[in-house]
Amino acid sequence: MKALAPVAPPQPSAPRQRRKEARPQELLDAALALFVDKGFAATRAEEVAQRAGVSKGTLYLYYPSKEELFKAVVRSNLGTLIAEGIELVGCFEGSTSELLRELMHTWWNRFGNTPAAGIHKVVIAEVRNFPELAQFYSDEVIVPADRLFGNCIRRGVERGEFRPLPLHEAAHTLMAPLLFMLLCRHSFGCCAIEGRVEVDPTLVLETHLDLVLRGLEVRPPPAM
Repeated sequence: MKALAPVAPPQPSAPRQRRKEARPQELLDAALALFVDKGFAATRAEEVAQRAGVSKGTLYLYYPSKEELFKAVVRSNLGTLIAEGIELVGCFEGSTSELLRELMHTWWNRFGNTPAAGIHKVVIAEVRNFPELAQFYSDEVIVPADRLFGNCIRRGVERGEFRPLPLHEAAHTLMAPLLFMLLCRHSFGCCAIEGRVEVDPTLVLETHLDLVLRGLEVRPPPAM
């Protein structure tokens, strides 16, 4: 009988290689989804790692604690956006009304209309129990955002486009309806409520800008 030729053992498949540089973003995306869905306190590090497809050790390699992971989520979604807005105020060449429209629409398109919008709900609901995160959010989001819109309004006043108004209060007036819209979207907006009137967020933004700019802009003297 003719001897059978030996069969070479199957070669083990090469382990799936993941781009190392992509892992932090994968972790941030997973953490964002879980924080928004479950809240900060209820989210476990193991869940974030599992959702991102990595080990818990890999998660801790990049973010040594859940608090640091949350801070990274906030910085990647809000810190960069606010920094870009501050830079835009310094170099914008058009009118301040046009600048405000650019800032507000950019804010909505890159934050309010994305999954990251749920961050605000998480902060409002939970920072009272996490003072360190409350201070962090104030330092990295609230104060810089107030400065951003305050500087924008100051620009309009100095150029004679806007009426003199308290900058801090005017900045809060600009932001407050948008933050309220985020809260509604991630609370009542997630429930099937009979009779609820749906609103178009873009139309709300345009209406808000129209009302605010009519109040800010210098009014011509009445005709005699």
